[in-house]
Amino acid sequence: MQFEFLSITRIIFGSGKLNSIAEIAKEFGNKAFILYGCPKTISDRLNNLLNIHGYSCLSIKIAQEPTIDLIRYLVEAAKQFSPDLVIGIGGGSALDSAKAAAIFLSNPGEITDYLEIIGKGKPILSPSVPIITIPTTSGTGAEVTKNAVIASPHHSLKISLRSPNLFPKVALIDPELTIILPPEITAFTGMDALTQLIEPFTCNLPNPITDALCYEGIQRIRQSIYQAFDNGKDIQARENMSLASLFSGLALANAKLGAVHGLAGPIGGEISAPHGAICACLLPLVMEENLKALQARTPDHPTLDRFGTIGKILCNHSSATAQDGLDWIRKFNLQAKIPQLSAFGLTEEMSNIIIEKAIHSSSMKGNPITLTDIELRNILQKSL
Repeated sequence: MQFEFLSITRIIFGSGKLNSIAEIAKEFGNKAFILYGCPKTISDRLNNLLNIHGYSCLSIKIAQEPTIDLIRYLVEAAKQFSPDLVIGIGGGSALDSAKAAAIFLSNPGEITDYLEIIGKGKPILSPSVPIITIPTTSGTGAEVTKNAVIASPHHSLKISLRSPNLFPKVALIDPELTIILPPEITAFTGMDALTQLIEPFTCNLPNPITDALCYEGIQRIRQSIYQAFDNGKDIQARENMSLASLFSGLALANAKLGAVHGLAGPIGGEISAPHGAICACLLPLVMEENLKALQARTPDHPTLDRFGTIGKILCNHSSATAQDGLDWIRKFNLQAKIPQLSAFGLTEEMSNIIIEKAIHSSSMKGNPITLTDIELRNILQKSL
């Protein structure tokens, strides 16, 4: 058995921990470039906590998923400000924007030089400006990952910037910041986290540490996603969902993903839909197709037992099966009214280009079995 496990320097977890931000940030300097994708009440609170301790702050709202052009703009704005640190606060878009902007403050050249698929894929050699990530949703795990997802509208594609140098110095996870999330976003982000726990657990390169994180994370989602969806003020449920999201980020940063994310990237390049909504819709469809493919072609594959374990965790019953786990996910999607992807504009005519891009994605390479074009097309058809 051989594996590596990389993580960020420091993880700080707990309700009310945002109040400690000035003390946490002081080791990096006193000029903070803040990218926020959260309600202004939260970003104003962050600014006030820093200002009263003598910090100089420049804040920019991130109102969209990061694109190449947006990152170029943020880097230029940051260079004029010359920050000591970059803080991302919000959902995955704000955190990814912060990581991307920080890395290009210390690495020369054009952004596309470092992007996979559409660029040269050059390695990022220099550490980023220090980054602090503060999630206000419970789903992406972006606070602890070594990648930033960037959209290229010109290519109708989302691609990842990847490097250990993208790891933040500090991830501050304060579950109180997620209390105001509406039920729809709670469902989308929660299912994104569940996907990011199931895929590393069933990928073709897991390891004992990611297995432990995924097991615990799936269990916490089973315990709390319904409560968080029904009553956003339930702080224990919010803490469990925040922990599950954190574990999912640590897991995907150190194992692999699978066909859900392999398809989600190209789909997200074709339609305007929340990433979590795409993952929520695809998750049971991909699981079903993976199970059928494994049972038909490699019936002794060890991943089949792992899918059975997921069923036992989700159903909280030792005799539950993989199919029972699949039914649990479908039941939640039905209660949360997760839409079909045709509601966001996905059409059958887009299938060819999505499949072509998906089979070359790094996420698809982690799937436990290679799915055929027909199997991928079947997933897309059922998602409409």
